[in-house]
Amino acid sequence: MDLDISWIFLGLPIAFVLGWLASRFDLRQLRMENRSNPKAYFKGLNYLLNEQQDQAIDAFIEAVQRDPDTSELHFALGNLFRRRGEFERAVRVHQHLLARADLSKADRDRAQYDLALDFVKAGILDRAEAALQPLLTTTLAPQALLALLSIYERGRDWRQAADISLQLDGQGQGNFAVRRAHYLCELAASEKDLQASEALLIQAIQTAPDSARPRIALADLCEQQNRLTHACDQLQELARLVPSAMPLVASALARLAPQVQRQIPILTLLQDSYHQLQSLDVLDAIVNLQSSMGQTDGKALYSLHLNRHPSLIAASQLLSDTALSPEQQPQVQRALAHAAKPLRRYRCAACGFEALQHFWQCPGCQAWDSYPPRRIEEL
Repeated sequence: MDLDISWIFLGLPIAFVLGWLASRFDLRQLRMENRSNPKAYFKGLNYLLNEQQDQAIDAFIEAVQRDPDTSELHFALGNLFRRRGEFERAVRVHQHLLARADLSKADRDRAQYDLALDFVKAGILDRAEAALQPLLTTTLAPQALLALLSIYERGRDWRQAADISLQLDGQGQGNFAVRRAHYLCELAASEKDLQASEALLIQAIQTAPDSARPRIALADLCEQQNRLTHACDQLQELARLVPSAMPLVASALARLAPQVQRQIPILTLLQDSYHQLQSLDVLDAIVNLQSSMGQTDGKALYSLHLNRHPSLIAASQLLSDTALSPEQQPQVQRALAHAAKPLRRYRCAACGFEALQHFWQCPGCQAWDSYPPRRIEEL
């Protein structure tokens, strides 16, 4: 059968037209998909900026369903789940990313780090630690070390925390000496051997000479061992190095002064500190020390303080010795003590957590040295 050339000339234009139409259809579909993906993404971003997290998650899920290979959308979705406390969904998103074979090394490390953060937020610290360990040889090592430090602090693993803080120091991520001194103090507090405890506190002082806690803890330890002179030496040295910490040690100095025959120098030290800080804790120590020395002008001191600073606490102290009737004095004192009780608290400067005692680490936000050594009324 002879081939009719006319059919070839007729078929070529038809094939060309059909191919052109098919390509136009594919390009049009691709353009529509590319337009819809950024639209869903920016919609989610707009919801996120307006703090509408539910709508933002829905928009990001829509974008991910349209383009499952977009890693950035997965990261955004996983972080949103974690922020909302939906840790299981966040873990699934980041585990899905890690299961992809086409993920780049940088994105894989990032997904591993985000997965560790999911475990940290969920309180699964052992799995978080295991997830962070592979990152210590990557570019995310500083962030991984900081996360590990937080894990060891929460788990009260102070030796591991001290090791991590040394690594962070070595990498130039800041100065962690003061925090490391806290770790050594925590180790000393849990040590049953008094000599080992003292050695740890001395190491803490050498690590952070200007930190108040190690010297206070060492003075307490020496007082327990009846080494009163050494305890007093530590507190006087602390008053010289860290004058702002005097309200924390004033009562201890006033208690030790008569026992080591240093009433006059310590009274002078307390008076100088009070003139500088105007602290009621220091004023109480002055009154107590003067009372032990036979000087009884406490009422005058509290009255003078009230002239300068209206204070419920000082008024309560002043009225405790005021000549009232036997029925009136307990009533007035109880009312004043009740009104002044909230003002006697310490407040965390980082999160506002209030406590009746001074903490070196905030129970609320876990920040170190965030409690000023002065009570709420004096701030």
